[in-house]
Amino acid sequence: MKHLFRNILFILLLSSLTSCHIGRFFYYNFADAKDFKKFPYQEIKRDSTAISGPVFKVSKSNNKTLYYSNRENSKIPLSEFLDAHKTLAFIVIKKDSIIYEAYFDGYDSSSIIPVFSVAKSYISALVGIALNKGYFKSIEDSVTTYIPELQGKGLEEISLRNLLEMQSGLDYKEKYTSPFADMAKYYYGKNLDKYIQKLKLSETPGNSYNYQSVNTLLLSMALENTTGKSAAELLEEWIWQKTDMEFDASWSVDSRKNNRIKSFCCLNLRARDLAKFGQLYQNKGAWNNEQIIPQSWIEESLRIENNSRDSGGYPYTYHWRSLEDGSFFAKGVLGQYLFVDPKKDLIFVRLGKSADKVNWPEVFRDLAKKL
Repeated sequence: MKHLFRNILFILLLSSLTSCHIGRFFYYNFADAKDFKKFPYQEIKRDSTAISGPVFKVSKSNNKTLYYSNRENSKIPLSEFLDAHKTLAFIVIKKDSIIYEAYFDGYDSSSIIPVFSVAKSYISALVGIALNKGYFKSIEDSVTTYIPELQGKGLEEISLRNLLEMQSGLDYKEKYTSPFADMAKYYYGKNLDKYIQKLKLSETPGNSYNYQSVNTLLLSMALENTTGKSAAELLEEWIWQKTDMEFDASWSVDSRKNNRIKSFCCLNLRARDLAKFGQLYQNKGAWNNEQIIPQSWIEESLRIENNSRDSGGYPYTYHWRSLEDGSFFAKGVLGQYLFVDPKKDLIFVRLGKSADKVNWPEVFRDLAKKL
């Protein structure tokens, strides 16, 4: 009887916990590669009439056996290195050809993988398109111009540029390991609209870099308010259906009731389609003779203009990391990467179940020297 009572108490406690973000944090634990199954979502449809096969050329004779030199300067097959470091998908594209493609743990080219914060770079692209279409007058506009519910809360100084550069000055804790940090609430919570009502400043906007996912959420909310469409609908209409994507995608939302896109993360797609987004930026925003993203926006987005540096010391621009050699990349937790080297016409995609303490940008740069 005592054990039965204890089990009932545990079930009741678990039930109450899973009704709030703290409970879901403990129930689901940390983010993983299956997170696209945990949340409701909005679909992003490809143009099924656009292509009959892969856009990138794939030749088995071109699928090189690549090697990686580890810290001991020992040369090992790249596949062995990738498998040992919790990789799920890895693609290398040179010009318009896939020269290396490998999948692990039962994954293949059709497997859905969440890209987490790589999604932030898609929001940056949508902001640039919206600006060009006249939905935004200027990125110097206050965010409260486009999100009126934030007016009167002392947030008028925050510009769209501040949000893009992660210099909003908001009081927001990004920590991923604490159920009591803001990130856990925004990731596992079910009412993002309610949470932003409590935002306040901790410092003057534009003073310093502080990586905060809420900045991307505010950008997407501004986009949605001024266009009347969700971020998923905008991505589908403005980019996805114009760039020959092979598969549909999805963007997770906070709840079925509120249906707010979790734009700071939670974009779920296939590795090759992520590579096409890199190719779009490699092409300066053009695809099939159409200028999808304004070239001027891409150049501005990737320009290193201040001393903002991410946790790895890489320059942070408009939701991208840009390097002095002209390379740039988008990064997500678990070591999700889209890395573009324009000078060598190379694109790297790495998606995994953990970054496994590997400095992946340096791996890409090392491989680029050999290709």
